[in-house]
Amino acid sequence: MLPWETSAEPDHALAATVRATSLGKLVRDDVLGMILRGEIQPGQRINEPDVAARLGVSRVPVREALRELESSGLVEARKHSGVFVRRLGADEIRSLYEMRALLDGFAGRRAASLPAGQRQRLAQALDASVSRMQDAAQAEQVSTYYSENLRFHWMLVEAAGNPALTETYRNIIQKLHLSRLTNLSHGLGMQASVADHREIAAALRAGDAGRCERLLADHVERAHERLASHTHSKQGD
Repeated sequence: MLPWETSAEPDHALAATVRATSLGKLVRDDVLGMILRGEIQPGQRINEPDVAARLGVSRVPVREALRELESSGLVEARKHSGVFVRRLGADEIRSLYEMRALLDGFAGRRAASLPAGQRQRLAQALDASVSRMQDAAQAEQVSTYYSENLRFHWMLVEAAGNPALTETYRNIIQKLHLSRLTNLSHGLGMQASVADHREIAAALRAGDAGRCERLLADHVERAHERLASHTHSKQGD
């Protein structure tokens, strides 16, 4: 399961898991899942008593979980108002995309430098992902396309074999997901994006590390340009 694809656990699974981890972590994962699935929207208040009642815990682990989510930049506490899912501003989104372009490029260079056998297996997985993206784009299934897009990039990040990269990338993607939640009904350049991913997979298969790095960085920058242009046009409506 990808870090942005969390699913609600049934009560019996939650009860079985509680022995192996802290209540605060369980609550954090539950609330994080609701945020990433769009069940709690950016700008919406998180109701602490409701979370506590639903999970059968006290308010203490809920507050602990929300403090952790606040430190990761996903929620914000407002004095006398409560805790809200964050709305990211344009400057922060741009900064996050700039960092993501660097990280994606680094991951692509590392992955394209893998030994031939590993590289070919990864290329096959990437080609299959591109095919699924193409199918979703043709069917105008934007949410399905978006999830597959994330999976493609995550395969490259994992293949880079750098735990610090993996953790940093996860944090950036989860924050950027907040900005994507309000735009999932729009297919922002899906066909052009599919073509980008196909080129990236081909460069990796060929072991061209420099080209793979450049293609990924450029792809992320164009994705931000499309998102920024769409957001600006909506604001001008």
